[in-house]
Amino acid sequence: MDIITHSVADIAEITATSKASVSRFFRQLGYESHLDVKQEMRTLRANGYPLKTLATNENDVEQEIRRVTDAWSNIKQSDIDALTKAIGKAPRITLIGFRNSYPVAMHFRQQLLQMRNKVRLMPQPGQTLSEEITDIEDDELVILIGFRRRPKIFKALVEKLNEMQSIRKNKGPKLALLTDPSGQVYRQQVSHLFLCPLGDEQAFDSYAVPMSIVSVICNRVYAAMDSSAQQRTKAISDLYGQMEELEKL
Repeated sequence: MDIITHSVADIAEITATSKASVSRFFRQLGYESHLDVKQEMRTLRANGYPLKTLATNENDVEQEIRRVTDAWSNIKQSDIDALTKAIGKAPRITLIGFRNSYPVAMHFRQQLLQMRNKVRLMPQPGQTLSEEITDIEDDELVILIGFRRRPKIFKALVEKLNEMQSIRKNKGPKLALLTDPSGQVYRQQVSHLFLCPLGDEQAFDSYAVPMSIVSVICNRVYAAMDSSAQQRTKAISDLYGQMEELEKL
């Protein structure tokens, strides 16, 4: 981390050497300059490699608040409204998330399932996607959750869903995508796109932004569905009691 956050002069002072010695050391490693090393390490972090890249005086909570605030400042109300409407009218919703995206997709599914039926999550443990993708219905809403370090199948999945849309003459699945800025490459292939900065300052990603977006969308859906959502949540709550699934507080 010191290589990224410190200058050549700082590194020389820390290692009790000279700036010339530090520069020679980087050249011996195959880099033209300290700047090239920093750029390579930042690229690694952008691709998901755990690496602290920024020395900051902000505490962790301040960083989280700033990240969420910045994200929402770039989200249009019309985008939220459009996805809310799509969720309400879709005959079925499929949420797909891989690796670290899976918990976000699972949480999204659990919230939506409180309000409407026909909400499924993929891939399940040991499951391949092809059998399920074949059965996607006309006008089904597929919500992809895909943050950095996406598996290679992600690109093929987006392309296949777009192909189904074309073959069915715009009656195929509609696509929504929650992703980090690296996922902007799919902008032209989805109907709804939400960018979720995960942070580069610390070694590990923050999922505060995607969870915030999921929370807002689900609450908007609940308000839009009104009595039908309320009836379903009550029925589920009553069943919890009958089945004695939840602890009593």
